[in-house]
Amino acid sequence: MGAPCAPSPATPAWQGTIAASGFVSVSVVDRSMLHVLERMLVFPAPRLDCADWNPDDLPHEDVEFRAEDGTQLHGWFVPHESPRAAVLYSHGNGEHVARLAPRLKELHEATDVAVFAWDYRGYGKSQGKSTSELALTDAREAQLWLADRMEIPPKDVVLLGRSLGGGVSAGLASRHAVRGLVLERTFSRLKDAAAYHFPWLPVRWLMRNEFPSIDWIRDYHGPLFQSHGTEDEVVPYAMGQALFDACPSEAKRFYTVEGGNHNGPQPVEYYEQLGEWMDELSHREHSDAS
Repeated sequence: MGAPCAPSPATPAWQGTIAASGFVSVSVVDRSMLHVLERMLVFPAPRLDCADWNPDDLPHEDVEFRAEDGTQLHGWFVPHESPRAAVLYSHGNGEHVARLAPRLKELHEATDVAVFAWDYRGYGKSQGKSTSELALTDAREAQLWLADRMEIPPKDVVLLGRSLGGGVSAGLASRHAVRGLVLERTFSRLKDAAAYHFPWLPVRWLMRNEFPSIDWIRDYHGPLFQSHGTEDEVVPYAMGQALFDACPSEAKRFYTVEGGNHNGPQPVEYYEQLGEWMDELSHREHSDAS
C-alpha cells in the first residue's frame, strides 16, 4: 500500500498556487517568477508514494513504452475480454495512474471497455519533464501502443481526457484520426482557466503551455461526448459549453452533471449515456460500411 495521503484532486495546483498568490499579488511579478508558477500550475506531479501501485481490485498490465525522443513513459492497461471500445485515458494534472485506480475500475466495469491510462513526463514512473507539445506527441505514442496491443488501427482508438487530459485529447484528435473523443471537465483554453483564477496576473501573455482546446476542437469532426458539472469550481461550466459549441461535429452529445463539481465522481447516468454513445459509434460504423 502507498503512504496515506489526502484525496487526489484533479488539479491541486489551482488551490496550492492560489494559496501562495497573496505574495505574488503584492510583489514585483517578473517573467521568471511567472514561469515557475506556471510549471507548478500546469504540471504539479503528485508524489509517487502517495498511492497504491498494486491494487487488488484492478487487474492490469504494467506498461513501459517510449516517447518519440526515447524518453521512457509508463502506464496501466486494463484489458477486457469483449470490449465495446479501446480507450486511451489522459488524466488531470494532479493525478498519476496509481491514483486513478477507482476511476479506471468504474469506467472499465460500467462501460465494458479496455483502458490504457498513461502518465505524462515526470508523473508516476514516467521520466523527464512535460510541456504542452510533448504531452501531445507522447499521447500519440500511447495511442500507437494501445492500437498495437489491441491489434486495431490507431484510428479505432477512443480518446478520453479529464481536465488537463481533455486538452491533450482534443489536441491529439485534431492531428490524428480517432474513433471518438470523450471530454470530462475540460477548459476552452488553459489560459482562460488560469486568467479566471488569477485575474490580476498577465497570464494570457506569458503562459507558454497554452493548450488551446477550443482551437483544436474546431479541426475535429468526429463523434464527441462531453460532460461538465454546473458547479465546477476549477473550470467553469461556461468554458465547457463554449468548447462543445466550437466543435463542428454533427455527432456530438453534451451531458450536464447538475450540481457536479470538478473532482467529484461521475453519476451512474453518466456511464449509461457514455455506453449508449459508444454503441452509437458501432452503429454508425456499420451504417457507413453498408
